[in-house]
Amino acid sequence: MTIRLPDGRGGLKTYTPRPEPLALTTGAPFTSRTVFSAAHVVADPFADVSPDSPAAVDWEATLAFRRHLWSHGLGVAEAMDTAQRGMGLDWAGAAELIRRSAKEAKAVGGRIACGVGTDQLTAPASLDEIRAAYEEQLALVEESGAQAILMASRALATAAKGPEDYLEVYGHLLRQAAEPVVLHWLGPMFDPALEGYWGSSDLDTATETFLEVIAAHPDKVDGIKVSLLDAQREIDIRRRLPGGVRCYTGDDFNYPELIAGDEQGFSHALLGIFDPLGPLAAEAVRVLDTGDVKGFRELLDPTVELSRHLFQTPTRFYKTGVVFLAWLSGHQEHFTMVGGLQSARSLPHFARAYELADGLGLFPDPALAEARMKNLLSVYGVAQ
Repeated sequence: MTIRLPDGRGGLKTYTPRPEPLALTTGAPFTSRTVFSAAHVVADPFADVSPDSPAAVDWEATLAFRRHLWSHGLGVAEAMDTAQRGMGLDWAGAAELIRRSAKEAKAVGGRIACGVGTDQLTAPASLDEIRAAYEEQLALVEESGAQAILMASRALATAAKGPEDYLEVYGHLLRQAAEPVVLHWLGPMFDPALEGYWGSSDLDTATETFLEVIAAHPDKVDGIKVSLLDAQREIDIRRRLPGGVRCYTGDDFNYPELIAGDEQGFSHALLGIFDPLGPLAAEAVRVLDTGDVKGFRELLDPTVELSRHLFQTPTRFYKTGVVFLAWLSGHQEHFTMVGGLQSARSLPHFARAYELADGLGLFPDPALAEARMKNLLSVYGVAQ
């Protein structure tokens, strides 16, 4: 069996799909690293909505995907940017997602952490209003029994006049948090509205403010998630963290080396790429649990090309590739996204994602993936 794919140069090429998937099974929880997959949401394809409408979510398919991740030992990072938070999923939808997923996590014994932000604010806001918005979301997450992830706030990026405003807002939130939280630094490549976060566009200056927040409240910070796609900066920050504060890599370009670590430490993980890579990533971490760093890298290093492809600029549209692969893998019955975001990538982009994922053996049923890829190609006028 072969398939004709766009070659990226305006023509077509013949590709022979892999006949068998990589053999991966569920397994025990990890012992050497804490690993979260930031999970996507499944849209309801039968809802009569427009891109501007509130998100219509297929709750059963969305929760089934989370059960899939938990079955492989991964934690779920819920209502993050992978779930189109702020790109189709508003606060009302995110709140419902948090409540449902937290309840499901309790039922199956899965680990869950949920995003806390300020996206209920739809107009310019004062610092007091921003604090109140954070507090509302923090209360909901804590009431659900999930761990809180304090996400970067577009409203705060707009309202803050300098580092002192970040120190004040985050200090206030950390003092009142019931349990240690994860602080999330999301770079502007993921969300352009977050340019200059921590009070400066100079990353060295911003890093000092970020570390100052942590140093003032180390007992309330479980860890940090750094999503800057800058491996050396993450390593430098990781080495300066107070004892007991973890670094969760959010670097979808350099995650194997950061998780493997060096003689001075390592990163845990909270990654969007671990949505499509879930079973393979879990297998790699279990190998790492045995102390086999070489075996871990042999499994995970070949996935970086796919990750870099999905996260290529404009990086914020990586969610489209994530959902595309979930459809090809049989985790959902359609390729429809909240807000119509399935249109955010090109056919050559999809073709290359299919080829790379197939080469890794990611599709549980390669024949199903091939058939669905051919169906998509036919919509674009590519005969087989």
